[in-house]
Amino acid sequence: MDVTYLGARPAPAGAPPRSFSLTVLLSVAWGPPVTVTRVTQPYAALSLVTEPPAPFRSPADSVRKITITMHVTECEKAPRNAELPFLDVTLRNTRAIQTLSFILGPRYAQDLSQALEVACSNRSR
Repeated sequence: MDVTYLGARPAPAGAPPRSFSLTVLLSVAWGPPVTVTRVTQPYAALSLVTEPPAPFRSPADSVRKITITMHVTECEKAPRNAELPFLDVTLRNTRAIQTLSFILGPRYAQDLSQALEVACSNRSR
């Protein structure tokens, strides 16, 4: 399984203030189908939801676009410069449950840092 960062997008209608969305591509190359049971990130000042909502199933040889909407719960505790942010993805298949960490690269870090700055400064993009 692999996760690739695609880019930022507007938060969905009805999202709380100080929310923003990022998209990733989930690829399952081989093996049994996996169920993504949870997607998390390391910052206590951010909560997140996914679309499709976890848990969701992905078969082998599949690619799925996932929208992650993050909400800043406490600007004072949000990172000002997310240098090596990662996502944790918890998976389950017929044999095991495993949590994998993905560092999605400098573009993800830059987009996340910019979104946090905008969310906590009352500016719009």
